[in-house]
Amino acid sequence: MLKRQLSRLQTDLGGIKYMTRFPDIVIIVDQQEEYTALRECITLGIPTICLIDTNSNPDLADISIPTNDDAIASIQLILNKLVIVVRFR
Repeated sequence: MLKRQLSRLQTDLGGIKYMTRFPDIVIIVDQQEEYTALRECITLGIPTICLIDTNSNPDLADISIPTNDDAIASIQLILNKLVIVVRFR
């Protein structure tokens, strides 16, 4: 049981192991699903970009991008554009 919990924590939190500071910005794909992460960003003062659907609150994000956050194709399109902008920044 302990081994399974450790494995799950490693999977969920392993990516932050080598972080030395907070991220400059956080991109949230599904505001409803990632509400806890969004609230943490707001509390810590980390700017957020949220892909929002009609069931989301655009006022919670610093930058809101209206889109269908359930359609993989639209998410891929927007995230690919954001990657291009970040790379050439």
